[in-house]
Amino acid sequence: MVRRTGGVMEQNGWKRDVKRLVLVVAASCVMAMNIKSFVRAGGLFPGGFTGLTLLIQQAADKFFHFSVPYSAVNLLLNLAPIMISFRFIGKKFTLYSCVAIVLTSILTDILPGYPITSDILLICVFGGLINGFAVSLCLFAGATSGGTDFIAIFFSERKGKETWNYILAGNVLMLAAAGFLFSWEQALYSIIFQFASTQILNGLYSRYQKLTLLIITEAPQRVYEQIKEVTHHDATLFQGVGCYEGKERKLLYSVVSRQEKRRIVSKIREIDPKAFINVVKTEQVTGRFYLRPND
Repeated sequence: MVRRTGGVMEQNGWKRDVKRLVLVVAASCVMAMNIKSFVRAGGLFPGGFTGLTLLIQQAADKFFHFSVPYSAVNLLLNLAPIMISFRFIGKKFTLYSCVAIVLTSILTDILPGYPITSDILLICVFGGLINGFAVSLCLFAGATSGGTDFIAIFFSERKGKETWNYILAGNVLMLAAAGFLFSWEQALYSIIFQFASTQILNGLYSRYQKLTLLIITEAPQRVYEQIKEVTHHDATLFQGVGCYEGKERKLLYSVVSRQEKRRIVSKIREIDPKAFINVVKTEQVTGRFYLRPND
C-alpha cells in the first residue's frame, strides 16, 4: 500500500514537472516572438533586464559600431538575480527560471522577426499585453522570465504583497536613460508598453492578492475544516442574531489568497448550499499569513 502511494505521488510530481516545463517553453517562445515582432519593430525598450539588454545592444551599435548578441548580455545580467533566487526563493523555481531565460535568449537570437503592424501605438498596447501574458505563463509554471521578475518575487515573498507596480516605477529610470541616449518618443511609447504589460500581470497572476471571506453557515466546523485543509489558513467564529428572522447565526471570518478563493468557495457550497458568502478585497494584512513556499 505504501509503495502504491509513493508511486502515485511520484507520477503526480512527474506530471507537474512536465506541465511546468511545457508552460516555460511556451512562455519563452511567446516572449521571443514578441521581442522580434513587436518590441524591435517599434524600437521599444520593454523594461526590466530585457529592455536593459536591448538598450546595451543599441548603445554598442550606435556608439561603438559593433553588435553584441542578445543571449550573452541577457545571461550575464541575470547572474546576480539567479543567485539571489536560488538562495532565498527556491531551487526548482530558479531552475525553471533559468530554462526560461536561456531559451528566450537563444530564440530571440535565432528566430526571424515578422513585424505585424507599423502603428507604434498598436505595437505598444498589444506588445505589452502579449509580454504580460508571457510573464504570467512563467509565473503559473512556478518560474520567472528572469531579471527584475526575480526581484519582484523576492520582495513579494518578503512583504506578502505584489510589487509589480514598484518594478514599473523602477523601469521608468531605465527608460529615461534610453530617452536621453536615443529618443524621448521611443521612451514614452515604451512606458505605455510596460504599463500594459504590468496591468495584465496584475490581472492574471494573483498569488499575492488577498481576499476576506465572511461566511454565514449552519455547518461552521465542517466549513472551517475545509478552509484549513485547502488553504492552510485559520478562521475565526462569530455568533450573532439574524435581524430579519431573529434566529441565531454563526459567521466564519478568514483571509485567503485570490488563487485559493475559487476552490474554497466551491467546497463550502458542497458542504452548505445555503451558506451566505461575502468576498471582500483585502488591501493589507498585518500579522501571520500563510503563503505556500516556492519549491
